[in-house]
Amino acid sequence: MKEYIELYELNKGDIEKFLIETIRNNGQYISIDEIRIQQFYHVLPSLELVYITDKSFQQISANIFHNKRKKSVIGKSRDYLVAKVEEKEQNVSISAPYISSATGESCVTVMLFCKDYYYFFDFNLVKLLMRFGLVERHEMFNSVTKFFYLLIGISLMFFSIISIGYAFYDYVMQLLNPADYTLESVFKPIIALTMGLAIFDLAKTLLEREVIFKAYSDKKDDAKLLTKFLTAIIIALSIEALMVVFKVALHDPAQMLYALYLIIGVALIIVSLAFYNKILLKK
Repeated sequence: MKEYIELYELNKGDIEKFLIETIRNNGQYISIDEIRIQQFYHVLPSLELVYITDKSFQQISANIFHNKRKKSVIGKSRDYLVAKVEEKEQNVSISAPYISSATGESCVTVMLFCKDYYYFFDFNLVKLLMRFGLVERHEMFNSVTKFFYLLIGISLMFFSIISIGYAFYDYVMQLLNPADYTLESVFKPIIALTMGLAIFDLAKTLLEREVIFKAYSDKKDDAKLLTKFLTAIIIALSIEALMVVFKVALHDPAQMLYALYLIIGVALIIVSLAFYNKILLKK
């Protein structure tokens, strides 16, 4: 919802001009005759609801949807909507995006005063953005990709649980065999736990962004995702490097150079990540 609103605000002028001009250019359909006013649905695919009120904002028509009507709302007061709309041109006002109580979807309302009546046009925000090419979404393709991301996300969560389970299993096994208990017995579970956390966080973010809510506009969120994942990887590699240093120092000091290479590699990842974030945040 937040990203849709940001996209709308960035293109607010063009969208509002389009809505106002389209409604006025099809003024022949503006009538208290519900059948005539329903013709707007053929002109504006993003339109999801139309209703009419009198001067005191008492609804005198049914809720006119594309393929149905709801008459139970006749007589309902709509004066609360007046506070939501902002006058753009003479006799035309437009609201900011909000959640429609009639459809449960995010929408924008255009209020038009004509011949002693107020006409309210509710436009689906997502379909409106799609109309301007600001959001690309094909229903079938969107369903397939959501299923794919759902499958991958659940799989990643499963393996993160396996990694965490392995950490506890390995540590318990080491405790049951005191003769084999070494410093490595502590480091290995920590690395497994860190990797499990990183994988789980990746899966959670993937499901949030691609399944529960599709992200479109804020590319900085991608940097946040990469930063969080790489931070966990860096921590795991740093622990591994520390473990290698201890093992080499105790058993074969001549191999210390390889431990140094690993530490330099971790440092390069940190510098690269910092440079990436700095460049991206400037955009």
